[in-house]
Amino acid sequence: MTKAEFIATITPLAIQSMQRSNVPASLIIAQGALESAWGNSGLTVKANNLFGIKGSGPAGSVTARTTEYVKGKAVKVNAAFRAYNHWGESISDHSEILVNGVSWNRNLYRKVIGASGKTAAREVAAAGYATDPNYAIKLIDIMDRYNLYQYDNQLEGEDEMSVEDKKELADLKAELQELRRALIVLEEHMTLMESRSVMHIPSWAEPAVKAALSAGLLDTPEGGSYDFYRILTVLNRAGLLVEVKEG
Repeated sequence: MTKAEFIATITPLAIQSMQRSNVPASLIIAQGALESAWGNSGLTVKANNLFGIKGSGPAGSVTARTTEYVKGKAVKVNAAFRAYNHWGESISDHSEILVNGVSWNRNLYRKVIGASGKTAAREVAAAGYATDPNYAIKLIDIMDRYNLYQYDNQLEGEDEMSVEDKKELADLKAELQELRRALIVLEEHMTLMESRSVMHIPSWAEPAVKAALSAGLLDTPEGGSYDFYRILTVLNRAGLLVEVKEG
């Protein structure tokens, strides 16, 4: 398998995993490339194990020689590694470990989640994912060389969206929900006021009433109670009396 073939094969799987786990696709691809020798290691060929995860997997385990670093020196040892039915299982298992940590430290890889590719590489190395002292450097070199960062913001079936855009969208949705809750309160007060005597609009509430009428949020300005106009004024001062547009 060539490096280009490896990237073409693993990238859609890495993006799908990123959508579920928030583990950067660039990290998944770079770690997979480094740990599996670009899909050509015996462990990957025999057991679909892309990340050198030890133990028993969905398809059992296999024993293989691996390099460990003891006091900075590389030594070869035999170890049992997880076996998978396909690459998708290997990637899901890898992301689950990063998200949920290990039994003795569930937050071991917390700083990796949602981080940029380079930051994730440094944090996964700092957390001790591998014993290689140059692990982060090697991952970042792969990310840089093949521009793996381009995959970190991709959503299936959608255009790319930056982290800032996602946050802004989330803030707008939260604001819209808050406005809808406020409108529900207003509707309840308006219903209650229908059975009460008409009250003229207080002069201090006129700006809020005008804003609500302009935004199409109020049909009948007259007839509200003191509390109704007070709530309307508070909403106006908070900048919430704007037209609701469904997007």
